[in-house]
Amino acid sequence: MSFANPYPDDDFLTGGVMARRCVAWVFDVFLIALLLWVLWWILVMFGLLTLGLGFGAMSILPLVPFCYHFLSLLGSSSATPGQQMMGLTVRRDFDLGPPTGLQALASVLVFYLTLATSGLLLLVAVFTRRHRTVHDLVSGLVVVRVRALRTLTGIGEGWNMSSGAPAP
Repeated sequence: MSFANPYPDDDFLTGGVMARRCVAWVFDVFLIALLLWVLWWILVMFGLLTLGLGFGAMSILPLVPFCYHFLSLLGSSSATPGQQMMGLTVRRDFDLGPPTGLQALASVLVFYLTLATSGLLLLVAVFTRRHRTVHDLVSGLVVVRVRALRTLTGIGEGWNMSSGAPAP
């Protein structure tokens, strides 16, 4: 198996990805905050209805951001809602397939470790090929533009998948 880059023009796949990732991150932070706020109120009501016994369920709140990112990477689009909004997807670096569960887990764990250490390690993306961050490098993933990936692979180009012929 060769791990050489099979695509001669990386800018085709990753052009403009850094700015889009930043905007996507802001959108994802907003969604996570909204999700936490709604879940917090639900758990407060649950705690009050159970006369205090349900307040222990509040311990799940710190897991929400981790689950948000992990489950998003394992979803059909391989991207968080913010990344989807910005036309991005997360793929394996060597063959552009969707991430495996282990890769998604490694990516999310290293991402939150990076944030816990001030987030300055995210600047690695400025100096790496394909603008990959530390969590991308460790997990073997890359963030690419969906439109470029579709052009490259032919997915979504009007093909009728049931018969293998172009759609009318």
